[in-house]
Amino acid sequence: MKRLFWLGVGVAAGVSLARKASETARQATPAGLASNLGDAVRELAGAIGAFGADVRAGMSEREQELNDIVERRSGLPRQTRPGPSSPVRGERSRGRHSAAEPRTRRARQAGL
Repeated sequence: MKRLFWLGVGVAAGVSLARKASETARQATPAGLASNLGDAVRELAGAIGAFGADVRAGMSEREQELNDIVERRSGLPRQTRPGPSSPVRGERSRGRHSAAEPRTRRARQAGL
C-alpha cells in the first residue's frame, strides 16, 4: 500500500511538472511572447484611460470650486458658457481647426 501511495504521488508530481514545463515553453515561443505583450499593452491602455478620467474629474471639480469662490467673492452669479452644439452670435459654431477660418484670415491679409 505504501508503494502504491508513493507511485501516485510521483505520477501527480510528474504530470504537474510536465504541464508547467509545457506552459513555460509555450510562453517562450513568439506567439506566447506576443500574447504577453498584447496583455501588457491592454493593461497599460486601461490604466492610461483611467488616469485620464481621474484627471478630467479632478479638473471639473476644481473648476467648480474656483467658480464658487469667484461667485462668493464677487457676489455676481456665474455666467454660463455656450456649449459646442449651441450657436454663437447667430452663426453656426465651428471647430478650432475649421477649413473656412484660414481662408478668411488669408483673404483679409490680402486685402480682399
